[in-house]
Amino acid sequence: MLIHQGKAITRPFKQPSIRSRRTTRIGSAFTSNEAHTGEGKRKTSVIWGDYDSIATSATFTSQADNIVVKSITFINSYNYAPNGTNNPMRAAVAATIEGDKSVFYRCGFVGLQDTLWDVQGRHYFKLCTIVGAVDFIFGSGQSLYERCTISVTARALNGAPGYITAQGRSSPTEPNGFVFKDCNIVGHGKTYLGRPWRDFARVVFYNTSMYQLSYAEYNCHGLGANTSRRVKWANNMSNTMLSKFATMSFIDDEGWIKYGKLKMLVPLLM
Repeated sequence: MLIHQGKAITRPFKQPSIRSRRTTRIGSAFTSNEAHTGEGKRKTSVIWGDYDSIATSATFTSQADNIVVKSITFINSYNYAPNGTNNPMRAAVAATIEGDKSVFYRCGFVGLQDTLWDVQGRHYFKLCTIVGAVDFIFGSGQSLYERCTISVTARALNGAPGYITAQGRSSPTEPNGFVFKDCNIVGHGKTYLGRPWRDFARVVFYNTSMYQLSYAEYNCHGLGANTSRRVKWANNMSNTMLSKFATMSFIDDEGWIKYGKLKMLVPLLM
């Protein structure tokens, strides 16, 4: 499924499961500044099984600005365990997000390797579930993940470690980075919080529960929050730095959510 400026789509999503991204359309006369809604992330799903190329394998691609998506799950079924597949490990993207000012509320993203390509732009994910094992949240987006569930399936790697993030900030002047605020990390298998995709990768975990997991983090808790075995370049943040990253201003310093075209969602998002 590809959403770009001016695409015709059908909304709200009524089908419980859609398996061909080439024929799927969400909504009516699509333009920016619209919300697209399913009936629940456990009820409405978009499924496809392409793999290998991160540029072409995504089940769902959003290129438009000012997009709101609610209550839909995007699945790349190439290595989706419930399907009983035993395919070799390959990059298999469930969702590619390229547009600026994009909101995903109560959505799901399911894959194994490279599940969610957070390519670029300012994005807000709230109460979402993201499933994977290797680099399954990656890219150069400037994104806040709030109250999301990060579900690690590293047991599928047969003893090899998993990686939650692979962030792609290329220079110290770029504003992008991933912030995980009030999230819950669950799952099984040996898993690292992330590895840098580019030289200046920036990932912040704030007030996040890490259950049985062994960059920067603040006030995290759970068995995996022991920092004694972190890599040397990981660090705990000062309160000054925290105020920059762990608030909505990291992605919304101009008020595009609270005061702009997406203000219809404010009662849900605040």
